Amino acid sequence: MAKVAALSLPVESPKITLIGVGLLGGSVGLAAKKRGVAGRVTGLVRRVESIEECLASGAVDEATQDFAEAVEGASLVILCTPVGRMKDMAARIKPHLSPEAVVTDVGSVKASVVQGIEPILPRFVGSHPLCGSEKTGVAHADADLFEGATCAVTPTEQSDAEAVVKVNEFWGVLGAKVVNLTTEAHDDIVARTSHLPHVVASALVHAILGKPAEGESDFIGTGFTDTTRLASGSPTMWRDIALTNSEAIQKAINDLQLELSELKNALATKDGTALEGFFEEGKILRDQWLEGGEKK
Repeated sequence: MAKVAALSLPVESPKITLIGVGLLGGSVGLAAKKRGVAGRVTGLVRRVESIEECLASGAVDEATQDFAEAVEGASLVILCTPVGRMKDMAARIKPHLSPEAVVTDVGSVKASVVQGIEPILPRFVGSHPLCGSEKTGVAHADADLFEGATCAVTPTEQSDAEAVVKVNEFWGVLGAKVVNLTTEAHDDIVARTSHLPHVVASALVHAILGKPAEGESDFIGTGFTDTTRLASGSPTMWRDIALTNSEAIQKAINDLQLELSELKNALATKDGTALEGFFEEGKILRDQWLEGGEKK
């Protein structure tokens, strides 16, 4: 796993195309314009109603539903759709891409995405900026979203070397800390650090709000609100993530179930020492992580 230093892109005015202009896509557009790495940002949208919203946000200079118009002349194309749609998007933009165009994505799963797109687009390099929000839509886009965030870039043996450099440099200029690693390593890691927290948040909502006891609603406070924030994320996006990283997420759930099993045993036996140790270790580990700045 290699960290890559941020470099300065050549001074030019390239066209960047966003395939999908939601929170992440919009943030890419705003960040690229703010940092002067895009002379023009074009967004491909699904609904005609989205065109005015995207333009009003300032994330794009033009928005269209036409694939050819969207990618024509683009030097960098970024797939910002749910991962389940990316292979189809790659096939649809291929006839309209210039030979020099580099394509990347922002998907939270990498192995299936790269395996699906690389044979279609030889200058595709997978990437995943580890940032975002449970909120959706371009209205929540943020030009500084990537500042200080880790961005995984997952080149393969087939990756075009020039394209890898360009993708690394692009995220670095946007303020991200770029790390290169394999697609498999990426998916195993994020299954534990990103996908499992969302699954747990959703399961907790189902357990409490889906089966409410009488009078319970009056006692739901900030602890529940904070813990379940992730459950408000896009169901379509998380469906695709769960389907495409199923095995790794299952392993992460198994690890969590072991922890819960030990906790349940301590509760059943009223083992105060074990219970205090459980909570103390959790506090120590989290405090050390926060002090080390790893929350980024």
